[in-house]
Amino acid sequence: MSAAAKLPASWHNGPEDSFHGKITANGPFTPDKGRYHLYIGLFCPFAHRANLMLHLKQLNKYADIGVSVVKPYPKGGEGWRFNVKGEPAYEGATEEPFYGARFLSELYFKADPDYKGKYTVPVLWDKKLETIVNTESHELLRDLSTAFNTLLPEDLANLTLYPEQHRPTIDRIEKWMQSDLNTGVYKTGFAPSQEPYEAALPGPFAALNALEKLASSNAGPYLLGASMTELDIRAYATLIRFDTVYVQHFKCNLGTIRHDYPVLNNWMKNLYHNHAEFRETTDFRHIKENYTKHMTFINPTAITPVGPWPHVEGGYEEDWSKLRVGEIDMPEVLEWEKKLEV
Repeated sequence: MSAAAKLPASWHNGPEDSFHGKITANGPFTPDKGRYHLYIGLFCPFAHRANLMLHLKQLNKYADIGVSVVKPYPKGGEGWRFNVKGEPAYEGATEEPFYGARFLSELYFKADPDYKGKYTVPVLWDKKLETIVNTESHELLRDLSTAFNTLLPEDLANLTLYPEQHRPTIDRIEKWMQSDLNTGVYKTGFAPSQEPYEAALPGPFAALNALEKLASSNAGPYLLGASMTELDIRAYATLIRFDTVYVQHFKCNLGTIRHDYPVLNNWMKNLYHNHAEFRETTDFRHIKENYTKHMTFINPTAITPVGPWPHVEGGYEEDWSKLRVGEIDMPEVLEWEKKLEV
């Protein structure tokens, strides 16, 4: 019996379940330097969360967590692909370093030969047990923020994105941010016909309206004011893709961040231009080509739009009191917004 086969059901409860392991001092996945590896797609907003946390806490340096990157397209029945020796490489993607895997799915089947779920990123891999630790981005976002603190210098160990005083607010907002914005753009973009599309469309903009007002009331530079939190990570991973792909590709076109949400646009300028971790984990080619060349059921010609330009506007305004508070005032959006608990 393999070591992975002895792990508890809470880690992976059967072949249709995803993986939910946690890094803990007294569990099967201990915070050992050099033990773990992260697989991501630079196109994926959910993998972006884990990658941002890795960079913010410098886990690549102090915990020796390496990163491998799958190609943004093509994706077939066997899932996302790695660069492979002897074949044309996609710039910014990598080869799989341990097993020479061609597909991400090979790692899923190494962890569970009977696996029947989706082959998603991110994937946190345990090189010691040769199995997957976790595949849930929201769980990894929180776990990576604290799990390796014993290996970090004091300033990084003290960096928390889930501070005690903000936890009730974070927990409350994350519920509707996830359902109406982070996944809401997908509900809109993947709608199979006109009626479900129009039913889903107000959700992302109701969430953006609420976040615009929340950010303005806290006066920056982050959504809750002076300190960066999980909310900034979750919102950035979606908003950095909004004007670039969601407006045109997912038909989320009631407005744009740069035109209709001055406060959120300013917030995003600061993160992208003034925080290297955000800029360096954002690859617009991977993002654009994943959506436009992979999702041929939406974009059968696979033409990738060049704009908008620039990808992120410059000119960050430090005095947020000078910013107009924007919104989309479509009645359906405003009605949806009333239901959000800010």
